[in-house]
Amino acid sequence: MNCKKFCSLLVSLLFLAALSACAPAGAGSAASAAASASAISVIPPSDSGEIYLYGEQHGVEKILNREFELWQENYNTRGMRHLFVELPYYTGEFLNRWMQDDGDAILDAVYDDWDGTDAHTPDVKAFYQKIKRECPETVFHGTDVGHQRQTTGKRFLQTLEEAGQKDSEQYRLTEEAVRQGETYYGKDDNVYRENTMTENFIREFDLLDGESVMGIYGGAHTGIDAMEYTTGSVPCMANQLAARYGSALYSENLSWLAKDIDPLKVETVTVAGKAYQASYFGEEDMTGLLKGVRSRAFWRLETAYEDFKAQPKTGDVLPYDNFPMLVEAGQVFIIDYTKTDGSVTRQYYRSDGREWEGRLSTEEFSLN
Repeated sequence: MNCKKFCSLLVSLLFLAALSACAPAGAGSAASAAASASAISVIPPSDSGEIYLYGEQHGVEKILNREFELWQENYNTRGMRHLFVELPYYTGEFLNRWMQDDGDAILDAVYDDWDGTDAHTPDVKAFYQKIKRECPETVFHGTDVGHQRQTTGKRFLQTLEEAGQKDSEQYRLTEEAVRQGETYYGKDDNVYRENTMTENFIREFDLLDGESVMGIYGGAHTGIDAMEYTTGSVPCMANQLAARYGSALYSENLSWLAKDIDPLKVETVTVAGKAYQASYFGEEDMTGLLKGVRSRAFWRLETAYEDFKAQPKTGDVLPYDNFPMLVEAGQVFIIDYTKTDGSVTRQYYRSDGREWEGRLSTEEFSLN
């Protein structure tokens, strides 16, 4: 694989990492994790409710708005009340207490604990406030490992202690979530996190005794046929859930909405002696991602595919997920790579609808 291919893969992995709410976790070998996943028994759909999973890129307003619409529809037309989220158990329980409280003090404290994560945006906070206002009987189920265990987790344990509930199931599950976080952050094992999220989800879902639920998770966790995104060694959460619940599981990735954007501007660009309208989608910092490259800027050359579809390809590929906007077959792109010395290299790519290593990719072509 040449350098550009390697860097394309690297950037794609970084993009996928952004799809998960918090960093993945670890415990145990990949082999033992795979064995754990394969040990999950299948429950016929008739014995359980339905699961509607939606994958997201965290903190994106357009995606959050769509997720609220989906939850409101499920709440009002399907009678759902249980919303599963990519948060620790104790954060979900704090949100449930907040739902019963008159003010926003609990949410404010939880939100402050999210500082430094993709959840710490006004749009995320507004999403939860809309749920409280429009869907007041919502019950949250946090099924992730123990993120913010030293802040949110510690505070919830103290809350239970002050209420004399140290022997409660809530206290036990909070301690368990804290331990899961310690394992994850101590070993940085994404396989452990993926399997643990699955186990936590199953625990919460099976307790509902046949009720249908909706879940919101990073897109890296919601592909029914996908593997854990950093190692590819075990099935991802949705894949494992599908093995257990079969056709009772529905999954849709909403992450594409983050790239459903308008160009920042439209320019006239001359290529091979012909003028084209070029839609500009911005510049991306590449510091530390591609050796000798400081940034890259993206244009889509409108109505140009027929003119360049026969041009010889160089062998360099760039997967669709590297682009800041949606990519479709039959398009042409210009990418300017600004090097650390200030020089700029212009490259041309086209989307023929072909795949590279299982991923839809554009291919560089030569003007000669």
